[in-house]
Amino acid sequence: MNNYIILTDSACDLSREKLNELNIGCCPLTFTVQEEAKEYSNYDLEPKEFYDRMREGLVAKTSAINIDKFKEFFEPYLNEKKDILYLGFSSGLSTTFNCAKIAAEELSEKYPDQKILVLDTLCASAGQGLLVYLAYLEKEKGGNIEDVFNYIESIKLNLCHWFTVDDLVYLKRGGRVSSTVALVGTVLGIKPILHVDNEGHLTSFSKVRGRKTAIMALAEKYNELHKENAPKEVFISHADCLADAQSLANILKENHNITVNIIADIGPVIGAHSGPGTLAIFFIGNER
Repeated sequence: MNNYIILTDSACDLSREKLNELNIGCCPLTFTVQEEAKEYSNYDLEPKEFYDRMREGLVAKTSAINIDKFKEFFEPYLNEKKDILYLGFSSGLSTTFNCAKIAAEELSEKYPDQKILVLDTLCASAGQGLLVYLAYLEKEKGGNIEDVFNYIESIKLNLCHWFTVDDLVYLKRGGRVSSTVALVGTVLGIKPILHVDNEGHLTSFSKVRGRKTAIMALAEKYNELHKENAPKEVFISHADCLADAQSLANILKENHNITVNIIADIGPVIGAHSGPGTLAIFFIGNER
């Protein structure tokens, strides 16, 4: 009944230690650094080193895992006679999931007696990680592969992603804001509050002035949107701003009696687009 493995990719921003603890297989996403003829795995550079280099001018370019790489990732589990449940990075942000889906379809022809279920989380960073963790909990309760798939599918549009960035220049590079908006925002100390919408895209929601106000705004989103009688797990992720992440966790504890389950580093593949100082909160809400 439970002879299946839960798999994901490193956009989930769960540490290798946590993934090993949960027995979750992880496909590492990759990035390249401008002027370097080398491809890095998401785990090749420590987050602090990566963000220090970004502050010095490093520009990283990310790319999706191709179909053949996904076949290489999936096939050893199939050879062990395990069914596969893969929870993938949002199709609204990358073609990674679509490549995984094609790989699964092709492998299903080769392994017709085994199940390969792939789920588009429409999530990123520790929001994806939170869904992976909730899938693990359902499996631990005895859920079969279809039960867990259906459960995650039913709650994924309740997975709230709210985040802020410290420097608009990185969103400008990715085409999320214009040069003028980035310049004015930097001069005035404007901090955008963004989220991931129902299509899995990054969407700007509001703007506040100052970092402390932005942190309070993230805490208030929990107060506004969290869903009663839903899983209480709350994850925070950060791009080399641990003190701010701990401050947000303390506010949630003091104001809402909520204990943050995981404070995760945002890996290079996600952080390349948002930059150092990105801070995010994830929880199950009434809506995204």
